[in-house]
Amino acid sequence: MNRRSFLSRTTASAALTTSLGAADAPAPSPPPALVLTPPVAMGPRTDGVEFVWGVSRHARGWIELQSGDTIQRVSGNDFGYSSQGEKALRVRLDGLDPGRTYSYRAITESMVEPAERHESAWRTVRTLDASAAATRFIVWNDTHLNEATIRRLHEGTGEGDFLVWNGDICNDWTKEELIIPTLLHPAGTDFTARAPLAFVWGNHDLRGAHGFRLADYVATPSGKSWYAFRSGPVAIVVLNTGEDKADDHPSFKGRVDCEPMRAAQAAWLRNEVLTNPVFRDAPYRIIICHIPLRWTVESRDALREYDNFSARSRKHWHEAIVEWKAQVVISGHMHETAWIPGSTAFPYAQLTGGGPQPDQATRLEVTADSSRLHLNLLSLDGKPLIEQEFPPLI
Repeated sequence: MNRRSFLSRTTASAALTTSLGAADAPAPSPPPALVLTPPVAMGPRTDGVEFVWGVSRHARGWIELQSGDTIQRVSGNDFGYSSQGEKALRVRLDGLDPGRTYSYRAITESMVEPAERHESAWRTVRTLDASAAATRFIVWNDTHLNEATIRRLHEGTGEGDFLVWNGDICNDWTKEELIIPTLLHPAGTDFTARAPLAFVWGNHDLRGAHGFRLADYVATPSGKSWYAFRSGPVAIVVLNTGEDKADDHPSFKGRVDCEPMRAAQAAWLRNEVLTNPVFRDAPYRIIICHIPLRWTVESRDALREYDNFSARSRKHWHEAIVEWKAQVVISGHMHETAWIPGSTAFPYAQLTGGGPQPDQATRLEVTADSSRLHLNLLSLDGKPLIEQEFPPLI
C-alpha cells in the first residue's frame, strides 16, 4: 500500500469515527437556573430587614425597594463590593420607617457564563413597630427536614408580623448543599412571603461537619445567634441554648464551643436587655430558645445521654430572666408538648411545642394587645392543645 492510499483511508476512517462519536454523544445538559430560591426575609427589625436567596453560580444582586413613586436600589457592603456570592446573596435594608409596608423585588445577575438576569416578582414586607397597639406571630419548631410537616405548617400559617422557626430545622449538616434548600426553600415553600423570619438555633442546627457554615446564610438583627426585638407590646429575647450535651462529648469531635457563648449571652442580658427601655419596660416579655429551660421531670439520669432541659444555659441566665420578669419561655427540642406554670423558684412559665412528624407537629399562635398576651398551641389540623394567657406587666 502506498503512503497516499494509506493516508486517505486513515483520514476517512477517522472522519467516520468522529461522526459516529458525535452522533452517539449525549447532548450537553442545560445550566442550572441562576436563582435557586425566593428572596427570604429574615431578621425583622423596626428599621429594616435582611434578604437572603440562593444562586447556582457566582452572581451579584440587589433589592429594588419601592416607596410611593420612588424605587431605591439597595446593594453593596462596607468594603466597596457589590452584594455577590457563589452560593447565596445577602442584602440588608436599614433606615426604614417602623410599621411601614414596602414593596420590593430581588434582582440577580450572573457574573460568569452563561450570562443571565433574574427579576423576582414584586412583593411586600412590613417592618416591625414597637409602638403598635397589638401584634401577632407564629412559632414552628423541630421540623427536622420533614417536608409533609413543613408544607402543612406553611398552609396553616396565616398573616402575622413575623414567623419564628425555633430550631432543629435539620438532623445534621452532612454536606453544605443541604443548607440552602433546607433554610431558604423548605419543602419548596415560599415561607416568608407573608412575614419575615426570626431564626432560632437548635442543637441539631449545630451538628455535622458543615454546621459551622449555617451562619453564612442566616440573618439576624444583631448579626449574632442571640438577639432581641420589640413588636407592639411584646419584647422578644431570642437565646441560643447550644448543644444538649457537654462541649467535650466525643460525638461533636471538637466542633462546638457552647459554654463561652452561654456566658456571653448572660452578660448581654444584663448589659443590653435589662437596661434598654424598649425591652425593660415592655408590657409583655417572652424568651424564645430551642431547648427548654425547665422540664416536667428534671432528673439527672446517668443513662440518658441528652439534656431534656438546658441546665447549662439556665445556670447562666436564670437570675437575669427573673429580674427581667419574663412571663414565659417558648421552646421545642423534646418533640412533646408541655406546659409548666411559673412557680416561686421559677417565676417564668415554660411552653414546649411538638415534634417533626405530622401527628406530633404543632404551630403556636401568639397574639397580644393592651388587655392580654394569648398563647394558642395547635396541632396541624387546628386542634387546640394548650391555651394560656397573661395580663400586662405594666
